[in-house]
Amino acid sequence: MTKSPWAPGAPALAAAARAVDAVVTRGESADTFLAAPGPERAAVRAIALGTLRWYLRLAPAVNPLLSRPAGVPSAIRSLLVVAAHQVEYSRNAPEATVHAAVDATRVLESPRLSGLVNAVLRRFVAERPALLEQVDRSLAGRTAHPEWLVERFRGAWPGDADSMLAAGNAHPPLTLRVDLTRMSADDYVSRLAAAGIDAYKSQWSPSAVTLTRPVAVSELSGFADGLVSVQDAGAQLAAPLLEARPGLRVLDACAAPGGKTGHLLELLGAEADVTALDVSAERVALIRENLQRLGRTACLKVGDAREPTSFWDGRPFDRILVDAPCSSTGVIRRHPDIKLLRRPADIPAFAALQLAILRGAASLLGPGGRLLYVTCSVLPEENEDVVAQLIAGVPELRLAVLPQPAALAPGARARGGGVQILHGAEAGTDGFYYACLEKTTVGA
Repeated sequence: MTKSPWAPGAPALAAAARAVDAVVTRGESADTFLAAPGPERAAVRAIALGTLRWYLRLAPAVNPLLSRPAGVPSAIRSLLVVAAHQVEYSRNAPEATVHAAVDATRVLESPRLSGLVNAVLRRFVAERPALLEQVDRSLAGRTAHPEWLVERFRGAWPGDADSMLAAGNAHPPLTLRVDLTRMSADDYVSRLAAAGIDAYKSQWSPSAVTLTRPVAVSELSGFADGLVSVQDAGAQLAAPLLEARPGLRVLDACAAPGGKTGHLLELLGAEADVTALDVSAERVALIRENLQRLGRTACLKVGDAREPTSFWDGRPFDRILVDAPCSSTGVIRRHPDIKLLRRPADIPAFAALQLAILRGAASLLGPGGRLLYVTCSVLPEENEDVVAQLIAGVPELRLAVLPQPAALAPGARARGGGVQILHGAEAGTDGFYYACLEKTTVGA
């Protein structure tokens, strides 16, 4: 076997630094870089996501150690923060991390900066209590969230903001949706136990099973043939809340990657009449792949819900699910790069997009039809405020009655005629908003 020219861990640190740099410098999603296969994929993913999770605490502690931060290449600045994360949050010996980071400068083709990386990280190791104490004086620094988002959480959820910020830094569980037409959740937990995988059934979501320790989906019995799918328990509320029945025409208007479409098909069975729509052909291909794994079929269409003429045949739908694009502030624990990618100006832009999609979808709904609006946002501007604007502009829509929040999930709250689940609440799920609307007449 050929001996590696690098110190152990150096290639993983370099790869993680590239991923972090893509997020910080170019505003790209971490998933773009972390999905690629590789010999150290799991390690790179863990290091990069951990660094992004704590970036807004670590970078302000590292930057004062650089005399001219702007003069240091962005990839090396990211490497310093990646290494700082390993020093502060991993079990690795700090000296080994410094050694690996020095070698990582060569992997990143910046060997002349190895001395700088060595000096900065040795200072960080020696001075980090004082450096981090300075950062931790602010709530935003201590919790590694952008100041604007801290203020939005505190304004919208004053009694819950602290738990939401803490939850945003937690490692998310791996939760599965069991196809209840094929097996009960209890029986699947038993099957996992027989394979040496510890898991437990949700007390409030009949199809949800959560693993005590995440494992690769390739290790999960029944995953390859569609018995189970990865889906947060909070997201599993969408399909039942739509109240679709066999014989009704159903549209999943923002369907990719197809998790909720698959759940609808499981509930409806052979008589399902489901159209799954997305604006991108590539994303529709993802829906197709997921449904093939599940052994389910739907009518797949590429089109924009804001422009019904791009796909609609003129026949009204009885049920429409709109899982709209949003800030994703309820899933920060799964996608910590959101803290760095989102800006305050994004929120009104998302709200305008959501309202346009809802108006387009509402025009496709038949009299007596039901439209379920879903986001993974915890910000009122994208949730109840959008619903209020929709009803004001489309008078034939009215809010439908949803089950009491406590009957849906522990800690769920009534909000603006809908239901909000917060990440960090008792349910232990990601953050989701649900509101249901009915069309009362053909027109205003």
